[in-house]
Amino acid sequence: MALIYFARAALLSIAFWISGCASVRLLDTQVSSFAPQTVAAGAHYQFERLPSQQANPAAQTQLETWAQQALAQVGLKRSPAAVLRVQVNAVQRQDAVVQRPGLPMGWGFGVGPVPGHGVVPVPLHGTRFARFPEPPNYWRQVSLIMRDGSGAVVFESHASHESPWSDSQTIFQALFQAALQGFPAPPEGQRRVDIEIPR
Repeated sequence: MALIYFARAALLSIAFWISGCASVRLLDTQVSSFAPQTVAAGAHYQFERLPSQQANPAAQTQLETWAQQALAQVGLKRSPAAVLRVQVNAVQRQDAVVQRPGLPMGWGFGVGPVPGHGVVPVPLHGTRFARFPEPPNYWRQVSLIMRDGSGAVVFESHASHESPWSDSQTIFQALFQAALQGFPAPPEGQRRVDIEIPR
């Protein structure tokens, strides 16, 4: 009976912990930023596309929409006649799914008769877990480069994240936010930036 109460209490604790953490998750990103020149607060910009990006305009437009949301959060405004040009890029890589081999449990419990003691638990050996597929793993990175009218780079930032989460849109949006943390004068070099995103 005591074991049943203990099990129920443990399940309730787990359920409470899960419900408390269900609303958000923490996206830990690796960010590298460089700001050789200061970008004026409230500056206007326009997006610039490479020839390879022009080959898939729908995908690039979606990417620029996510970047525009993050740029607006740091006070920049999109304008087709702006001198400041912004180039954005994104990469996603998915690792192959690997089958996890069966593993020996090494222990277990059965029941067996013992003279004078009725039925008691008896250790079992040789039991194996079934084979389970590993969840796919995703590595994603966004890059954001700003150039002035002369073509000189005034801001550059890259943000990456690795996890089994498959919701690319939410993660790419968060990566652009991470890449612009500290704009227009972020710490130079690589650092970790945590972004909370919905589950």
